[in-house]
Amino acid sequence: MGRFTCSFLGVVIVVIVLFHHKALGQNQGNIKEEILTVTIKKPEHGNIKVSPSIPEDCKVASGTVITIKAKPDDGYILDSIYYYNPGEGRWRMYYESMDSVMNIKIERDKVIGASFIEEEALDGFTVTQNIVYAQPGVKKLKYDVFSSEGVKHLPCIVIIHGGGWSANTEDIMRGLARELVKSGDYVVVSIDYRWIGTKDGDSKPNTMADLIEDIYGAIAHIQEHAEEYGGDPAHIAITGDSAGGHLSAAAINMTHMIGDGGFGEQEGIYEFRPTYVPQGKSIEQIRREITEALQAAAPSYGVFDSELIKNFVGERSDSWMKAISPIDNIPDITERAVPQLLLRGTNDMLIKDEHVQAYADSLNNAGQRVTYIQVEGAYHAFFDWKPDAQTKATFEKYGVPYAAKMKSFFDSVFYLKK
Repeated sequence: MGRFTCSFLGVVIVVIVLFHHKALGQNQGNIKEEILTVTIKKPEHGNIKVSPSIPEDCKVASGTVITIKAKPDDGYILDSIYYYNPGEGRWRMYYESMDSVMNIKIERDKVIGASFIEEEALDGFTVTQNIVYAQPGVKKLKYDVFSSEGVKHLPCIVIIHGGGWSANTEDIMRGLARELVKSGDYVVVSIDYRWIGTKDGDSKPNTMADLIEDIYGAIAHIQEHAEEYGGDPAHIAITGDSAGGHLSAAAINMTHMIGDGGFGEQEGIYEFRPTYVPQGKSIEQIRREITEALQAAAPSYGVFDSELIKNFVGERSDSWMKAISPIDNIPDITERAVPQLLLRGTNDMLIKDEHVQAYADSLNNAGQRVTYIQVEGAYHAFFDWKPDAQTKATFEKYGVPYAAKMKSFFDSVFYLKK
C-alpha cells in the first residue's frame, strides 16, 4: 500500500513539474521582445544621422531610444525633425522638433525624417518657441512668437491651429506665421490649446468651453508680455483654420462672456474663465482689455454653428451649445465692431459653402463688416504646414497668396484707418 502511494505521488510530482515547465515556457513567450518597424526617410536639402543605426530590415526592439541629428545643406535651414505613426488617425499627424537633435522612443512602428527649407525663408525675423502660458492639465500649453528684429509696438496676430479640436499643435501653422510676419508689420503668435475629451491624458474630459478658456488665457498671457516681443497689447487680430476657425470666431465674438461664474454650472450662466490670469488683475479687467484689443478676425474654413459641433461635444442642452457657437453670439455693430475675413476652398468637403455663407449673412445682419472669399480649387486645410512635399506644395499654391490677402485685410484695420 505504501509502495503504491509513493509511486502515485511520484507520478503526480512529475506531472506538476512538466506543467510548471510548460507554463514557464508560455510566460517566456508572452514577454518575448516586441520587434517594430522603423523607416528612415531620406530628406532633401540636408541629411540626418541616426544613432544607433537602423538595420537594413528596419526592425527595432520596442523601447529602443533613437537619436536623430539633422544637418542642412548650404543655403538651407532646418524646418523640423519629425516622426509619424503609420495608421494613426484619419489624417497623418506629425510629431516635430525644431531643434537639430531629437530623441525618439520606439513604442510602435514609426516613420522618421527631417524637413529643410531655404535659409531666406527665415530672414529678418526670429522665432521663440514653446513659451508656456498655462498648465491646467497634463499638457503644458504653449505658443511660439514670430517677431522681426528690433520692432516695437506692432499689432499682434494670434493664430489658432485646427485638427478637429483633438489633434495637431501650434507647429502646423508656422508656414502662415512666417508669411504674416515677414513684412515686419506684425508680431505673430501661434498658440496651442487642450484637446477635447481625454486625448491629452487628462482624467476629466476637456470640454469645448475649456478650449475657449485656453484661447482667452493665451491672449491674456500674450498681452502681459507683448512689449517683450515687440508687440502692442492693445491691438490684436486673431485667425485660425478649421477647428481654429471656430475658436478664433468664438474668441472675437464672445469676449462679453469672459467671467468667473462658471460655464453651465448654474442655470443660464455661461462664462469663460481664462486659463491664465495675470497676477494682480481681476477678471473684469481682463475682459475689458481683451474686448478692446481684439479688433479683427480671419476664421478660415471654420465651424460657426452648434449643429456642426455636436458630434464633438456629445449631448448638451441647446443653451449650452449656443454658448459655444460664434453665429449665436455676434455683437451688434452698435455694441462693438468685429470685422471678419472668411476663407474657404471651393473643393472643401468638410466645410460647406452654405454654412460659411450663413455666418457671413449673420455678420452682415448685425451690421458687421465681413468679406467672404472662396478659394478656387482649394481643399480643406490649405493653410497647414507639414514636412511632406505635398502639403508644402499646397501651401505654396494657396496658403502664400491667401496669407497675403489676410494680411491686407488686417492692414485695413490696423494701418489704413490711421
